[in-house]
Amino acid sequence: MPEFEGLSAVYLNASLQRHAADSHTRKLMEKSAGIMRSEGVDVELIHMLDHRIGFGMVTDAVADNGAEADEWPSIQAKIMAADILVIGSPIWLGVKSSLATLAIERMYASSGEKNAKGQYLYYGKTAGCIVTGNEDGVKAVSMELLYAFQHIGYVVPPQADCGWIGEAGPGPSYGDADPDTGRPFGFDNDFTNRNTTIMAWNLMHQAKILKDMGGFPDKGNVAADWQSVTNASQF
Repeated sequence: MPEFEGLSAVYLNASLQRHAADSHTRKLMEKSAGIMRSEGVDVELIHMLDHRIGFGMVTDAVADNGAEADEWPSIQAKIMAADILVIGSPIWLGVKSSLATLAIERMYASSGEKNAKGQYLYYGKTAGCIVTGNEDGVKAVSMELLYAFQHIGYVVPPQADCGWIGEAGPGPSYGDADPDTGRPFGFDNDFTNRNTTIMAWNLMHQAKILKDMGGFPDKGNVAADWQSVTNASQF
């Protein structure tokens, strides 16, 4: 039996490419998702631009802003049903895409809600990120996303990010064919492949640990009683 059967993951692609098939970020996300699928994880990839997603720090843009449509609540439900979340983003002007920011904002709007233990909503889940581009910024984008994840309650395991960048300036993106060799750019990059593999495995390890122990322990981190727990432990 696959080692991680029973786990589920959502890969949220914040590419600015209108069509999923044109997304260079998706190509690297597929490599990571393939590792998880081979180990029994139920994986769903969501291309954000396939959906109408409202702006703002709201849980439902239709109800709160009178927008024409908002499909974020259905995406949020899938995120909440999954043990693992991975956001993939291209680099634009050295930072994450506007869609990656939008996803974090919409998730943050729900972060004050509580789970069954009384902890904040995303406790007991794990998250990572994937970044591609042809300019510097992989670590900067990862830093922003991974901080956001842990701040709203996700557990971020070691080496929870991976990425690929080409030469600085205009040029090929991940998966584009090399005109000299015909091979896709980045596919044979050992650094990217190593980090993609380690990220996928560490996310699965962490998610399994959390699931086996019934989530994150609810001592000292429940908003309703943190003071009593803290005061009882003081000397």
